[in-house]
Amino acid sequence: MISQKITFKNAQGQDLAARLELPENGEPKAFALFAHCFTCNKNLTAVRTIAKTLIEKNIAVMRFDFTGLGESDGDFEHTNFSSNVQDLHSAAQYLSDNYQAPKLLIGHSLGGAAVLAASAKIPSVKAIVTIGAPSNPEHVSHLFKSSFDEINSSGKALVSIGGRDFTIQKQFLEDIQDQNIKHILDEYRSSILIMHSPQDMTVNIDNAAEIYKAARHPKSFISLNGADHLLSNKKDSAYVGNIIATWADRYL
Repeated sequence: MISQKITFKNAQGQDLAARLELPENGEPKAFALFAHCFTCNKNLTAVRTIAKTLIEKNIAVMRFDFTGLGESDGDFEHTNFSSNVQDLHSAAQYLSDNYQAPKLLIGHSLGGAAVLAASAKIPSVKAIVTIGAPSNPEHVSHLFKSSFDEINSSGKALVSIGGRDFTIQKQFLEDIQDQNIKHILDEYRSSILIMHSPQDMTVNIDNAAEIYKAARHPKSFISLNGADHLLSNKKDSAYVGNIIATWADRYL
């Protein structure tokens, strides 16, 4: 495997950190773009495991940190769902300019909703995979529901997510309320694979059913029975990687 640490510019001209991994022969059959979960980063164990599995199947993977997270520049409190979608567009443009336009988009949790939204402006995409994704970005607001009053009165609040503190601004709440993923799914004409665990305690599996219902064929669903939301068991993330590689082969 060839692994390269790279940076590219977001829409505001800030540097976003990424890791591009290619098969040993340097000639992948396609490039995939990976969007991580809300407040996570590109180095989450599950992300790295899925990427490694895909690379073994001759699919190159670019995983990156959204603005204000991981090693990327910017301030998280000034970002929102729309800026995540813009970051995906910038990442796709970087691949298109320097390697090959991405044919596969993979998104975990809120990253899954982001790749669905971003796909409308990435014409090279032939297939999308969502993993534990909400059917509506507004779903993430349950993580800081107790801070709504403070956010609305003060314009922002410090909230704890996954054991870390993040500042959430009122503009973030307003942005996630103004998204229509189902409309995008109605317009999307390429293939989609929806993966979700019945035991997901963070994003209920009903979200997968809503995405599946809104999507057009060809569409597929795989149950990740026994897995948690973050795919913390390496066997689960390796399974996900193998399924994606096998499924996507027909479309790439």
